[in-house]
Amino acid sequence: MVRAGIPPTQFTFTNVFSSCAATEARDVGRKVHSFVVKLGFSSCVPVANSILNMYGKSGDAETAKIVFDRMRLRSISSWNSMVSLYAQSGRMDLAVAQFEEMRERSVVSWNAIIAGYNQNGSDLKALEFFSFMLKDASLIPDNFTLTSMLSSCANLGILKLGKQIHAYVMRSELPCNGQVGNALISMYAKSGGVESARKIVETTVASDLNVISFTALLEGYVKLGDLQPAREIFDLMNYRDVVAWTAMIVGYAQNGFNSDAMELFKLMLEKGPKPNNYTLAAVLSVCSSLASLDHGKQIHCKAIRSGEICSVSVSNAIITMYARSGSILWARRVFDQIYWLKETITWTSMIIALAQHGLAEEAINLFEEMLKIGVKPDHITYVGVLSACTHGGLVKEGKGYFEQMQREHTIEPTPSHYSCMIDLFARAGWLREAQEFIDRMPIEPDSIAWGSLLSACKVYKNADLARTAAERLLATDPENGGAYSALANVYSACGRWDDAAKTWKLMKERCVRKEQGFSWIQIKNKVHVFGVEDGLHPDREVIYKTAANIWEEIKKAGFVPDIQSVLHDVDDELKEQLLSHHSEKLAIAYGLISTPEKTTLRIMKNLRVCNDCHAAIKFISKVVDREIIVRDATRFHHFRDGFCSCKDYW
Repeated sequence: MVRAGIPPTQFTFTNVFSSCAATEARDVGRKVHSFVVKLGFSSCVPVANSILNMYGKSGDAETAKIVFDRMRLRSISSWNSMVSLYAQSGRMDLAVAQFEEMRERSVVSWNAIIAGYNQNGSDLKALEFFSFMLKDASLIPDNFTLTSMLSSCANLGILKLGKQIHAYVMRSELPCNGQVGNALISMYAKSGGVESARKIVETTVASDLNVISFTALLEGYVKLGDLQPAREIFDLMNYRDVVAWTAMIVGYAQNGFNSDAMELFKLMLEKGPKPNNYTLAAVLSVCSSLASLDHGKQIHCKAIRSGEICSVSVSNAIITMYARSGSILWARRVFDQIYWLKETITWTSMIIALAQHGLAEEAINLFEEMLKIGVKPDHITYVGVLSACTHGGLVKEGKGYFEQMQREHTIEPTPSHYSCMIDLFARAGWLREAQEFIDRMPIEPDSIAWGSLLSACKVYKNADLARTAAERLLATDPENGGAYSALANVYSACGRWDDAAKTWKLMKERCVRKEQGFSWIQIKNKVHVFGVEDGLHPDREVIYKTAANIWEEIKKAGFVPDIQSVLHDVDDELKEQLLSHHSEKLAIAYGLISTPEKTTLRIMKNLRVCNDCHAAIKFISKVVDREIIVRDATRFHHFRDGFCSCKDYW
């Protein structure tokens, strides 16, 4: 057009600048801007506004400000462009200053401020300006206003106000589709009104729904633990982005459906988008729960190939996965290979891992190294340090760190810290000190603390304190079958058989059930679960035969079964049989027949390993010449050559 000698008009320039803004062609826009100045069109308000809009869309606030200041005449659109530019760039102070200079304001002006606060995380300020806007009767909120307000309600979880805005939409006969409909769905889903969100979905044209509203509804059901409708929503989605896949995987993981989470992740790898750091961290947490080392290693490799290994959440999840799968050496190796800045949570993950494996001195040394380089610990870090002292029997050191936490880092003790201290005293046999510590506590001990004290009472045969601990534990958790079982065991260990019988009878009368003990082992990416006297496994005959052979071999090696721990009124031979069929012994038997010689066996158990099994596994590790790693409810035990890493202190 220019080459042909046809003079451009203001309409030509406004269209060209609109195109530059839409395609983010700022360099072309600058050249056209120079041409405008030469031709004298820069004083034309529509042209100047289109220039402002072009620079605004490209984020060039400095040049836009120069253009704005040089304008002799400004329309309300000129002011709105500057307010929007500052708001979108996060400079709400400049946006508000510009807004307050305006003599005349339109709905667009208010929308720019409200949307700016909403998008920059200041939702309360967005609500405040919305209330100011409503005071002007000449201003009627439009779809953009309502969308921003519904987003703020969703972020703040203010369902009541969200419902009022919904009512306003209905009274104004605005259609509940497009932006407003999606915003309503997100607001209800995020604020706990998932059924209301579902109703809007059902009455909305499918083409009007976006992935954000579907994902919000999906996440709403996930938060409620209602996974069936969540999966229905997931399967209905025409397009599922990485957020939707991750939300569904997290939902399964958080509600204990670990196998479903893994299956969905496999499907995502086949048909879905590329997993991001949140997806990998979620799946790694599933591997941690299952102690699925093989799957965890595969995901570790994916994280390296994708570059997500540099994500703090992923690297921490990998450390935790290796630690909870029994491979503390790999956990430490990953920690040491992190060359970027290690945050508090990374140090904490490694300290807790070392504590769980009974490596108390290593955990404490790492904590001291953390302090030396200036990384500030948080309350979770101190839980890890106190746990390390507990498992290492380091009472003096634990007391010191408990005081240091408050004195040097001004961290107020939480129930977890108090429970660690009670456990520290109790395991070491300092039962009187544990009782005195409880008496001085400003808060009531939780069930974990009373449970720790109760367990120690069995070891140190203190029936009276055990009864007090059990009573307090049952006062906070009446359905805790473990409390009855532990108290009965204490009575039995003290020779108070009548009291033990009364405790079992009381448990039966109150219809309280003891938690079933399970052990599991992963063989070739498949998890095999065993219970006591388990007869469900397809290889049960060879498993029981192997278990029986091992039982005889370790007895020949000097193992003496703890038949006194069996409280059933049966003869000694049957007591031995019951002991030999404990779940961890069956899992070990299956591991021996399913893996090559010298292979390390990793067994996981949901409850504390009993004294008989602990003693037996020490002998088994020596007889079969294998390392056996057992994760129970409290810690890891590394059995090798007839010894355990816990040194019989657990």
